[in-house]
Formats: sequence, C-alpha cells, structure tokens
Amino acid sequence: MKKLLYIIANSKAEEQSSSRTVSRALVNTILEKVPNVELEELNLYEEHIPQLKGCYFQSRSTIVSSEARNKLTAEEQKEVAKVEHLCDQFKAADIYVLAAPMWSLSFPAPVKEYLDCIIQSGKTITFEGNKPHGLMDDKKRVFIYVQSSGGNIPWILKSALSKGLNYVEDIMKFIGISTFDELLVDGTGTTEEERQNAIKTATDKIPHLVEKLL
Repeated sequence: MKKLLYIIANSKAEEQSSSRTVSRALVNTILEKVPNVELEELNLYEEHIPQLKGCYFQSRSTIVSSEARNKLTAEEQKEVAKVEHLCDQFKAADIYVLAAPMWSLSFPAPVKEYLDCIIQSGKTITFEGNKPHGLMDDKKRVFIYVQSSGGNIPWILKSALSKGLNYVEDIMKFIGISTFDELLVDGTGTTEEERQNAIKTATDKIPHLVEKLL
C-alpha cells in the first residue's frame, strides 16, 4: 500500500481556493487511477506546526537525546514529539501533493515552518564528512507542487518570480526526492471567470501527471 500525503497550505475554504480546488482534483484522480494508495491529509493551517527552538536540538538538525529531553518542560517535550511525528509522517509517504498560493513571490509562512520540521538528521538527511546527504532516496517518491498565482508567469521569468516553487524543489532534491513535478494554476486574475479558466487549464494537465505515477 502506497501512502499519499496531501499537504494543504491555504487558509481559504476549498471552494474559494484555486490551489486547493485543483489539488483536490489531482488527489481524487490519483486515488481513482493509481492502485493501492492510502490518503493522509495535513492542513498546515489547522494542524499545529511547532516553531523550532534551540533547546529542541542537540546539534545541527538532530533532535535532543532522551536524557536532555527529560529536562525540558512538559510543553517543550510535547513540541519535540510533534516535530518528530511530522517528520515520521513525511518519511512514511510515497507520493506528496502540496497545495499553496504564491504569496510575495514565495509561499505562506507555515510551509517553511513545516519544512524545517521534516529536515532531521538520521531520518531525512545525514551528515557524511560534515556534508549533508539526503536519505529519502531509499524508495521511489514523487512530489507534486500545486501553486496558484494571480498573473500568468512567463517561463523566462519563472526562476526569478516563482521563488517558493524553486525553494521547495531544491529542498526535495536536497533530501533525496528527485522526482518533482509542478502543477501551476496561473492567471487566476480578479474575476471568477478568470479563476475558473485558470482552474480548468490546470485541471486539464492532471491526467498527464497521474499517468507518470502508474
């Protein structure tokens, strides 16, 4: 059984969010077309995502030892356990769908907080000769980033303007997930007609993406 982790990074209701509307269609198509897939959803606006403190780590990207953890407050121990849970949940998945709008050329803040939680030594990365090495290449994994934006971004300006998408792709490759696809909901505009046209254009690309998972 493969696990599909659907990560939502938009505070709008699904019917009001272009990225969530398209990503839901993508998730539903994956569940319909790809055999033996189990869905797990994580809404970064509904789930508590800890803000990392120095006392949670014993060294770079390494969670505190059991002995040191016992010296933390009950609330701090709970936060450490949550960070570990988020990382373990991420590591257990095979397919990832992250839905986020483009905000200020990047993504909403909870995405960065979440990514910081899943970068852990011994789980998603290791250090060899003081150099980091990704551990997520132990099995085939596919990450699909669904991003909505108000304007149409020309491909020639994509690297300069779509910094959030580029960052997520770089992080996934850093930890060992080499298969990264994007599903862009560009040109949502200012009217509902423009938004629906952008949603349809993006949704039409879903069959091709899902075909690659078979």
